[in-house]
Amino acid sequence: MASGNPSVHPYGLDPDTIDRPVFTATIRPHQSLSRRGFRVVMAGCCAVSLTVSIWAWRMGFWPVAGFFGLDMLAIYAALKVSFRRGRSFEEVMISQIEILLARVSHQGERREWRFNPLWTKIETVEDDEYGLQRLTLVSRRQQALVARDAGPDERARIASGLTAALAQVKKGY
Repeated sequence: MASGNPSVHPYGLDPDTIDRPVFTATIRPHQSLSRRGFRVVMAGCCAVSLTVSIWAWRMGFWPVAGFFGLDMLAIYAALKVSFRRGRSFEEVMISQIEILLARVSHQGERREWRFNPLWTKIETVEDDEYGLQRLTLVSRRQQALVARDAGPDERARIASGLTAALAQVKKGY
């Protein structure tokens, strides 16, 4: 017999909505430098480097100019690598039947972890001074680090969202 409420499935959870996400998040690494900021930093470093190189050349210290050129190349390469690494991301999805954690590297390689939400718990490592340092999904013998490239504040927001969604899913059964 069905209940008087047509939106409630007679046996509990509606099979059509059981795999609908309760919680989804896309986590990207923090980048403090925009494209415009990159240009400003590189222009400033090049201006300082050029000024000091010209001064050193005129004083007779000509090898200094070459070393400043190498420094600019190293700074440019380091910032480009940082931007490339910023293209990586993590996706977390919690539904009634599974937790999916997918980590996509800056090269496009995808690695996935799947957990049963009823057997999964969230472990955190918190520091008084620095905030939430580590967020891990643990189920049986399987562990996966979540939001590893995020800052402590963002990691704490994700932890609270994951905890609430996991509690909601566990309450549904």
